[in-house]
Amino acid sequence: MSETITVPTMAEYMAQGKQPEVLFWVGCAGSFDDRAKKITKAFVKLLHNAKVDFAVLGTEEGCTGDPAKRAGNEFLFQMQAMMNIEVLNGYEIKKIVTACPHCFNTLKNEYPGLGGNYEVMHHTQFLKSLLNEGRLKVEGGKFKGKRITFHDPCYLGRANNEYEAPRELLEKLEVELNEMKRCKSRGLCCGAGGAQMFKEPEPGAKDINIERTEEALGTKPDIIAAGCPFCNTMLTDGVKNAEKEDSVAVMDVAEMIASAQDL
Repeated sequence: MSETITVPTMAEYMAQGKQPEVLFWVGCAGSFDDRAKKITKAFVKLLHNAKVDFAVLGTEEGCTGDPAKRAGNEFLFQMQAMMNIEVLNGYEIKKIVTACPHCFNTLKNEYPGLGGNYEVMHHTQFLKSLLNEGRLKVEGGKFKGKRITFHDPCYLGRANNEYEAPRELLEKLEVELNEMKRCKSRGLCCGAGGAQMFKEPEPGAKDINIERTEEALGTKPDIIAAGCPFCNTMLTDGVKNAEKEDSVAVMDVAEMIASAQDL
């Protein structure tokens, strides 16, 4: 980004006796992964342009505990969750938005049982609400007429039944949306939901992210659109494996909206 956008922390808000409209939960990937940081910056740019009053936890944000829970370490998950809930409740947080479906699913569905009750939105849902309220303008720009296929993240789609928000945003970009055979409720996992991002795959005929990327490439896309930093990594690796990185980009929906007008 050419312009510098300052992102306030909840601690700074509290010091001023203010409460933001929404807390942006950045997540581990969005904080530390170089590729996912670009998604974070794009989303922050959109929030800023829409004049959304938001804040982050900064160093007070810990991992939601999703990887620990999925790996079977319930004890570690509850420790991580309780620490976060204490911080969130201390700030009296009501509404959270996150660009990571893993964080979204855990905060929305796992935290209430431990005393953390919040309105939690995926960033595509929040951007759609800003669009509906007239606070955000989404135009085709450089993506108008481009061939796009959208990969449904497991924790957004099948786990939480949200299929339309990302597609509505893509339609506003005036793209040519081509669906894969396995999409929406029949979508195929990229593999990261099964921890394949963190370890070598088990023996088999083909890696699952290669299988999914081949399906995406079968739609002859200019861009494979994603809504999850983990999916982004897995599909990018798949595109590199197919030696198509010069002709096919993998982009988050927020990145596409943010860069549509940067002609």
